[in-house]
Order: sequence, then structure tokens, then C-alpha cells
Amino acid sequence: SNSRMLSVGKADPVRGGMPDSANSGIIQISENKTNVLQKQRGLMAVAGANGIFMPSYLRRRISQVTVKFSISSSQLAKGRSNVLEKGRLYNKLENETTSKALDDSVIVRPSFKEYLDRSKDLLKSDGGPPRWFSPLECGSRWENSPLLLYLPGIDGVGLGLTMHHQRLGKIFDMWCLHIPVMDRTPFAGLMLFVETTLRSEHSQSPNRPIYLVGECFGGCLALAVAARNSDIDLMLILANPSTSFSKSQLQPLLPLIKAMPEQLNVGLPCILNYILGDPLRMAMVGVKKGLSFQQALRELSQGFTALLPTLSILGNILSRESILWKLRMLQSASSFTNSRLHAVKSEVLLLASGRDQLLPSKDEAEMLSRVLPSCQIRNFEDNGHTLFLEHGIDLVTTIKGAGFYRRTKNFDYVKDFIPPTTFDFREVTEAYRWFELGVSPVMLSTLENGRMARGLAGIPDSGPVLLVGYHMLMGLETIPLGYHFWSERNIKLRGMAHPIAFERDLEGELFRSTEFDAARIMGGVSATAKNLFKLLSRQSHILLYPGGAREALHRKGEEYKLFWPSQSEFVRMAARFGAKIVPFGVIGEDDVFDMFLDYNDFMKIPFIKSRLKEVNDGRYRRLRLRADAEGEVSKQDFHIPGVLPKLPGRFYFLFGKPIETEGRKEELRDRGKAHELYLHTKQEVEKYIGYLKEKREKDPYRTLASRILYKAIHGLKSEIPTFEL
Repeated sequence: SNSRMLSVGKADPVRGGMPDSANSGIIQISENKTNVLQKQRGLMAVAGANGIFMPSYLRRRISQVTVKFSISSSQLAKGRSNVLEKGRLYNKLENETTSKALDDSVIVRPSFKEYLDRSKDLLKSDGGPPRWFSPLECGSRWENSPLLLYLPGIDGVGLGLTMHHQRLGKIFDMWCLHIPVMDRTPFAGLMLFVETTLRSEHSQSPNRPIYLVGECFGGCLALAVAARNSDIDLMLILANPSTSFSKSQLQPLLPLIKAMPEQLNVGLPCILNYILGDPLRMAMVGVKKGLSFQQALRELSQGFTALLPTLSILGNILSRESILWKLRMLQSASSFTNSRLHAVKSEVLLLASGRDQLLPSKDEAEMLSRVLPSCQIRNFEDNGHTLFLEHGIDLVTTIKGAGFYRRTKNFDYVKDFIPPTTFDFREVTEAYRWFELGVSPVMLSTLENGRMARGLAGIPDSGPVLLVGYHMLMGLETIPLGYHFWSERNIKLRGMAHPIAFERDLEGELFRSTEFDAARIMGGVSATAKNLFKLLSRQSHILLYPGGAREALHRKGEEYKLFWPSQSEFVRMAARFGAKIVPFGVIGEDDVFDMFLDYNDFMKIPFIKSRLKEVNDGRYRRLRLRADAEGEVSKQDFHIPGVLPKLPGRFYFLFGKPIETEGRKEELRDRGKAHELYLHTKQEVEKYIGYLKEKREKDPYRTLASRILYKAIHGLKSEIPTFEL
């Protein structure tokens, strides 16, 4: 088949299922034949050479007949016989199924030229109405994934998320809106069309949220629909919404285009200015990482050159009348939406480009964040208007970092956790690569025979495992911890973090809005007993700091001092699940920073004192942990210590021999026995800290200069030695 386009039909959003052929609902195909790609229970999927699409109602039906869990009958039988083992088998199978569903090993992002080739076909007029389609490349998705409706920019093609289809399709039931180039449905009609779909889908799954991802014009459409449907649980993701149209460079184009004769083709310039925010960054999408400079330059040049013929064709397809209609639509959408912003109650994630030459997107995002009651902002300083088509953004990673994904009415950072992929890990660790190189962490662990070894071989393979240790200043040790557990053992640590890291409404007050994105992506959860219970039941490797914020925000002269509660908090719960407790010590903060201002110093400065009291006794009061506890552990007021960096020394970690609680459930129900184990764990942590402080004095590579020299001689990938074990 040489078909270049598939125009998919409009499903009946009220009745669902197969559309009425008399209502322009049948699948419309271009002049050439198409290939039958998949056939299940009489449902057919078709595709052209440039893309794989199917009507969303067909996609929904096929997904309902696919196997949800790859579990054999023997596994199920075994699962029934192990009901009394606290659901461990089920959770293990659930974890394995989740990992398979979210595997990114086969994901290949298409190039921008592929996007243009697909758009070229869909831009041709077919005389049909607006309709939904689901890209087949989305593949199978996670169980109970929420619905995502993509509302395109003013181009109306519906392929703006092409670069993200495969990853989004694993965690969402994804539908894209296509508005044919010659369609003249007014803004009110498009709102009604989207609303009808929303209400139909909401009635089928009332406990699941519906995501609206709007780009430019689609952002206005999403806000307008949300304002009129506050009774539906909507999550809005808006990329450079055109609510600022009156301040944009597009406003003056209206009278200019209207006055131009039809013979003067202005299609291509408009396409270049509207669809192409930054052609160079779009061409970079197809350039693989790790290439040499010459290879990367050659691929970039070839990709950019390949775009030009396609751009010329696209410019010829869009007539002056079509462009004029779209700009007028944009103007009416902006005006209507701005008058309804006060009625939007949904949670909103704003994505703003720093180099948007079409709209003042960064300023508009700040304005919208002040108007909308629940709003987060993520800025992309180096990107242009068409954010989703450019290099340097992955929408799934952004959603995870913002803590913006849920499958039910409430956020559940354990149940709805999307395990970090190789891409996520690479993106997160890239930001801290120089820190990792600077502190050159030494990882030591204790084997079953009690012998100490370099590396993490002593960490148990299977969970549940509870790693309990000292929290260095501002949590500096968590960066290399997560990196080495993943890279050496392929273990995804689930860190128990302070609840403030998950309060999206408080972002930007004390910390940057992206301060905790990496923690959320890598698996951090709020430090509550309920979440600890859930993680233990899922056989996770859990990172727990009993000293909490008091330890991480300690005062001058308190380095390596433990501030643990007087009562044991985790031992009996660990015993309930037979978890292994691994105590560990870590040192190195005093080789990286010198503290010159601590909390006690701040309390002597009237202005800062009043500000800290206002913050900690005001909006943050409900987030304070152990406020009713006695002693130092209750002093967890948030502040940022004043520190001076110095040439980094080295971080040292020592993980002790795992403490078994399997089979000790009845024994450790006794509070006295549990407290003994708690104190033993604390003593082990203190012992390891003392050992490391003593041994680092004998490390010939403790200084930065000595490590740089070693790398220069033995190569960048060589492991730097340390003291004798």
C-alpha cells in the first residue's frame, strides 16, 4: 500500500461504541488502500504509511479484550495458597506487571520530519467534522489508566504529542482531537463536542480523573471546558496557552492577512512562525545522544535539510482564508476563556517556554498561577512556542516530577508510582553528574559472613528492605545513594521524605518549584505510617531517616549527631512484613560545606525570625512532624542554613549486616523487645559513622586534587581506590 493518510471517523460521544455511518462517523480513507494492522473480535485498525491511527472508540474496545495480567494458572494457584502471607505474591506479580507495562526499552521517538509527513496528509481537506483518534503506537497501557484528551493548537491536526505518544500511551488512555483544515466549527461548538465526550466518559468511570492536555489554542479550550464542568474531576496540562493572544504578535496579523489578495501565498510564513517555534531544536529531536560532535552536526544538518521540502508543501495547503479563520478562532477563544478563569477549579500544570516568540508565555503563566486556585508552573527556558515538538522535553517525566499523575480521586504516591525508566534516570542524574564526580562516594557494605566489601553486594536483592541511617545536612547523601543503588544493583530506592515535598500548593514559597521533582521521579513518598505500610507490603527497598528534618537541618557543631525519637517507630511494622533492617552510616558533609549561619543565628535576626515563625507556624504548621514529641526531635522548623562551599572532599557510606525480622513478629510485638532492637539499630548507625570518620583519615584520595590526578592517569571511568578495609 502507498497510502499517505488516514482520516479517522467521529465516534458518537453520547452512545459510545460504533458510530452511525449516516452521521459522518465511518472511517474515511484517502484515495489509496490501507493496511489492516490488527483485527480482534471484528474490530479493525488501519493505517497509512506515515502514521498509525484508529478511532478512539475502536481503541477502547480492543483494550477491553486484551489480557490485563500476564499470570499463569500455576502462579494463580500458588497465589491462592499464599493468601496468609500478607499478599506478597500478589504484590510481586503486580510489581512485575507494572514494570512490563511501563518498560521503555523499545521506545523510539520519531523525528520532526515524520511529524511533518503525517501532518501533511491530515491537513488535506476531507470534508468531515472534528473527531477523536488514538495513535496505535501508544500500545498497551497500565491497568486503570486515566483518560487523556489532547486538544491541539490552532493547526488542529492533533499530532502535537507525536514525540510523546509511546510513553504517554503506557500510562493514559490517549485520545487526540483532529479538526480538519476546512472545518468551520466555532469555538462554542468545539467546547460542546469536548464536553459531550467528557460527560460520557465520566459517567462510565466516575472515580477516575480525566486529563486535558491543551497546547496554545487547545489550552484555551481546556480552560473553557473546565470552567463549565467543575463537577467533573479534571487535571489540566497547558503548554503556552493562548490566553495572552491580545498581547501577542499574532493580533496585528488579522487585518494584514484580510487585506492581502488570495494569490499572495502567506501560508508558509505563517506555518513557520506558528507551527515552528524553533526549527533547529525540532531537528535536534532525531539526533541521538552520545555521538561525536562531527556525527551530531552531520545528523542535525541532514534533518534540518529534510524539513524544507515538507514545510513548503504544508505552506501551500493552508489557504489565506483558512489561516484567517484560525486566527479569528484564536481571538474568540482567548476572549471567552479569560472571562471564565474565575470559574476554573481544576488542578493545573502550566508549561511555559522561555523563548516563545509568538506569545508572552512566561509572564502569562505567572498571571494564571495567581488567578487559578491550584496551579503549578514548569518553565522551559530554552524552548520555543511548539514545546511538545522540540528537543529537551519529555512530558511523562515532567508529569512525574510535578507529582501530577493519579488514577483515582486522590493522589497515592505508592499505588500510582510510575517506576523511573532508563530515560528518567539519565535525565535526573545528568543534573547532578558534577556533584557525583566531585564527591566520588565510597560505597561499603557488609556481606552475610560479616566481611566488609567495596560496593553494594551486601544489600539484599529482594525486599522488603528498610535502610535506616543518618541524614546529612540538607540531605546531600540522597543523590549518590539513588544513583549507585540503580547503577550497581538496579534497585529503585523508595525514600521517605518530608510531606512538604508533596504539597504542590506550597511550591515556590520556601523552595524552587522544581526542588523536589527529582525525588518524586525517583520514588520519594511522604513520610507517614500509612505509606511505610504500603511500601513494605510491596516488598520495596525503603530509605528511612528517623532523625528527619531535625537531623538534616542541624545546627553548628551537630554534624553526625543522631536525633532519633525516644520511641521506636518502625521496628514492629518491619517485623510484621518480615523486612530486613539495614543500618548505615554516612559522612562527608563537613568536607563539602562550612556552616556559618544556623537556626539559632537566624532567631537573633528580627526580620528573619518573624518570617520563619510566620512560615512554620502558619501554612506549614499542618505539615510538621512530631510536633507533640519531646526533646530535640520536635524542633523541625524549616529554614535554609547559611553555608560556604569548599573544595569537596569525599563521601563515605557503610551499610551494615542486615538485621532479620522474619519469624520475629510475635517476639517484637512486645514493646520492650522492639525498643531493644530499635536502640541496637541506632547504635549500629553511630558505630559506622565513627568507623568512617576514623578510616577516612587514612584515605590517600580524600582530597579533590588527588582524585583528579588519579583519573588523569588511569582514565575517567576508573574506580578511585580508598583506605584499606
